[in-house]
Amino acid sequence: MRNEEQPTQPNAAGNGTVPSPKRSRLRLRLTPAAEGHIRRGHPWVYESSVREQNREGESGELAVIYDRQDRFLAVGLYDPHSPLRLRLLHAGSPLSLDTAWWKRHLELSVQRRAALFGPDTDGYRLINGESDGWPGLVLDRYASTLVLKLYTSSWLPHLGLLLELLSGRFGSGFSNSTPDSAPNADVPPQAGAEPSTLRVVLRLSRNTQKLAAEQGFSDGQVLLGEDLSGPVIFQEYGLNFEADVLRGQKTGFFLDQRENRRIVGSMVEKLVQQGDGRRVLNAFSFSGGFSLASARAGAAEAVCVDISKHALESSRRNFALNYSMPGVSRCFHRTVQADVFAWLGKTLPADAETSEPFTREPFDLIVLDPPSLARRETEREGAVHAYGRLSRQALERLRPGGVLMAASCSSHVSAEEFFEAVRTSARRSGRNWKELRTTRHAPDHHATFTEAEYLKAIYLRVE
Repeated sequence: MRNEEQPTQPNAAGNGTVPSPKRSRLRLRLTPAAEGHIRRGHPWVYESSVREQNREGESGELAVIYDRQDRFLAVGLYDPHSPLRLRLLHAGSPLSLDTAWWKRHLELSVQRRAALFGPDTDGYRLINGESDGWPGLVLDRYASTLVLKLYTSSWLPHLGLLLELLSGRFGSGFSNSTPDSAPNADVPPQAGAEPSTLRVVLRLSRNTQKLAAEQGFSDGQVLLGEDLSGPVIFQEYGLNFEADVLRGQKTGFFLDQRENRRIVGSMVEKLVQQGDGRRVLNAFSFSGGFSLASARAGAAEAVCVDISKHALESSRRNFALNYSMPGVSRCFHRTVQADVFAWLGKTLPADAETSEPFTREPFDLIVLDPPSLARRETEREGAVHAYGRLSRQALERLRPGGVLMAASCSSHVSAEEFFEAVRTSARRSGRNWKELRTTRHAPDHHATFTEAEYLKAIYLRVE
């Protein structure tokens, strides 16, 4: 934004941009510490960091930050309803946030993913919020459906512009080998399906839903394209999955675990080649992604344990979508609705009197992928203890040569805290063990600042 220009605000009806009423630009000055954070690349400004403001701002208004010498520092989206008062779009030299800039900004995010995926993957993140320069906004692709999720109401006035950008960039449709909708998810997708037209679905975080409703928007609303009554089908490294983009967690699927699913599959394949790898336990299984990757790799049995009946039903449908694959059709897929913490503690191999026969057999590979166990800082210590307990119980269920993959999505628990909790459990198990690898964010979910970091996983082999 240049100093002499008045910002334009998108028309939420999707009809382009309209001039804002003539008024003074919203100008902010910050504390010296906050200025330093911005110069070092941090994308947030908190209310407590604003030391001077020329007037009240509206949600979604473009606000310009000037430094102590009255020089342009940054521009961002203003949110008067949040203590996180400003989310930065640009810092550095002044510029104009015109339509051409927005198009380039979108294209940069798209091109960052251009070399990441082949034709066997059409489910991935296109925009990862602040780390791609789109603060408080994520955009996920599921075949020809784009899911736009907002974590701040400051994007609501800009939905018209966003739809113009998305339809302009993706409106010609995606060429897919899977159908986009699944009225009967038990029927595998047919190869050579016709490309589908673009669909855009709006998802809203809880803190944005009230203001969105006042403006006529709702969570799960189809903003562009044909209405949708069921899941969409997409591919991940050749496996077919359904995504509940209207009501599901996140944007409908846990795309952030894609690379760990690939790694688990490759490890199962190696175990099978060695004569092992026949039994896999997927704890907190959600829709069965790790189980499917294991089945394709040659696992004879995959056990999904989750407390959610809906999640287990989804895992069964996902297996049905892939029955044409020999590995999947040969794998015995078992689902268990239970609290994983209680189930692991009550079904130990030695507990013959109280456990079902199938639970007494050890596993060759166990996946622990729980939901966040620390949603606030005060829960961090308890979460670290819980991760250790889960790992200890899982290690007792592994046969010699077996592999444990333990993951955490708790942002309040650091990677090293989590890794050390798992390592400590391994040391206390009395078994010889080896750390195989650790992983962090997938490349389409890259994190450029500390607060954006949350996902981590560790792989151990025990003797």
